[in-house]
Amino acid sequence: MPSAEAEVPRSEQSRRYIDSSYRSIEKLWESQLDGLIVTGTEPVVANLADEPYWGTLTRVLEWAEQNTSSSIWSCLAAHAAVLHLDGIGRRRFNEKRFGLFECAGVTNHELIGGAPTRLRVPHSRWNDIDESDLVNCGYRILTRASDGGVDSFVKQRKSLFVFFQGHLEYEANTLLLEYRRDIGRYLRGERDTYPRMPESYIDEDAAAALTALRMRAIVGRRVELLDEFATSLAERNLTPMWRPAATRVYRNWLTYLYAQKEPQLETQGRKKAARETGFISERCYAAAD
Repeated sequence: MPSAEAEVPRSEQSRRYIDSSYRSIEKLWESQLDGLIVTGTEPVVANLADEPYWGTLTRVLEWAEQNTSSSIWSCLAAHAAVLHLDGIGRRRFNEKRFGLFECAGVTNHELIGGAPTRLRVPHSRWNDIDESDLVNCGYRILTRASDGGVDSFVKQRKSLFVFFQGHLEYEANTLLLEYRRDIGRYLRGERDTYPRMPESYIDEDAAAALTALRMRAIVGRRVELLDEFATSLAERNLTPMWRPAATRVYRNWLTYLYAQKEPQLETQGRKKAARETGFISERCYAAAD
């Protein structure tokens, strides 16, 4: 798994972990992969093109088109990809889109074949891409949220590029941990406003406990309040209801990769059979002599 670790500021501990767990991204350029998944990260500047890793990310985009059958670009990586490929900029929400949002399939594309027609998908982002901009540039919408926003979309280039604004890959508690992180930032004075609770995500008891924490934090910011975060309470009834759809979508994607690979495997099989047949024939001739 490659990492562009040299371009992103990290703690010494994080850098040691990356050095021991990841290969340098330089090894990617000479490789060919069936599929590639690029996930997002928190932006550190307003303009994506000013991110410290922008040059490497755009190089990965161009490499992926020539050296993969399909690539998945998730969340901020999706925003960066459409900006670089087609100049499509994103627009900022007034408030963070955070929680579970009902989405529905709007096409019969093979990637969402067999998935539920309606499902709730985790989203955690401040920005959006206008559907008309995508359609005008040849992108095909796969799923759309009930409020009209785009959830997932694709574009067939030399490689099939798949884009997710949501997070089908999230674990059951990922949104909760992000909420805790943002509360911590508020308590440490790193943000001015208390974060909104994730929508349609936790039950009434957990919501009541977290609301009480919010009231205490607004009265007086103290980092110690983070110890009162009701993680165990909130996690009791968390169910990753998006998991069946996620499993189906990624299974469909792997099936697509195999379909692109199959002709190559068949050719390799025929060549191997021909070599083995020739070897047997040679042995037979040698025995007859």
